[in-house]
Amino acid sequence: MCGVCGCGEGHSHSHDHDHDHEHTHGHHHHDDHDHHHGHEAAHSHAPDLSPKRMVQIEQDILAKNNRYAAENRHYFSEHGMLVLNLVSSPGSGKTTLLTETIARLKDELDIAVIEGDQQTANDAERIRATGVPALQINTGKGCHLDAHRVGHALETLQPKDRSLLFIENVGNLVCPSAFDLGEAHKVVILSVTEGEDKPIKYPDMFHAADLMILNKTDLLPYLDFDSEQCIQYAKQVNPRIKILSLSAKTGEGMDSWLRWLKAELELQRIDYA
Repeated sequence: MCGVCGCGEGHSHSHDHDHDHEHTHGHHHHDDHDHHHGHEAAHSHAPDLSPKRMVQIEQDILAKNNRYAAENRHYFSEHGMLVLNLVSSPGSGKTTLLTETIARLKDELDIAVIEGDQQTANDAERIRATGVPALQINTGKGCHLDAHRVGHALETLQPKDRSLLFIENVGNLVCPSAFDLGEAHKVVILSVTEGEDKPIKYPDMFHAADLMILNKTDLLPYLDFDSEQCIQYAKQVNPRIKILSLSAKTGEGMDSWLRWLKAELELQRIDYA
């Protein structure tokens, strides 16, 4: 995992702005709109570390992340926000789902987006084109977002109370499963253009998710994809997982997704009140 690949080693971020590394969520205002993080870890393959030391490093990284996640979660709760961590393989249709969701909800809800990618701000630009605020975090060689980065993004983004915040994670079904960002739910998006065995090939991610969205269902007539088998695999890994099937392109099934979002946001607002 990330202690081995190096992307999670430490937090020596290179930002284009000055600040300390304590989260104050709203007391620091940064001038630039996109964050660039270079996790160019010196020990990318950690050739000199024993397995025991590697395990210790991984535990330390996760423990530190979990402390930041707890701060984020407290902040979200205090502000009555619903925060979702969207995870998937590259090409699952996450950004299209997000832009279509925003188009349907932006007139009735306050929405903001944190975009995670290794390079480019293309997805954040697509989100901003919908009219909602979006902040890009580039992770460089990093294969996931972490709670510390999200905390800094909040300082700049300043999402409104009682709002809906989407965090679009780096396209990867491995490392993001282990990193809590303080979100209410992980939502895993699986395209029908992928294999139906993804849930059992990447069980940690599907076990960590509360909702699976089976996307691009408009393509099912043209594919050899067994939806029922895929759903069975997902429930085998995680019996409590909820599953929605939809096509962000045609709109089929989107109403169920929007109802789920509104219901979950209302729960956060009730706690806030």
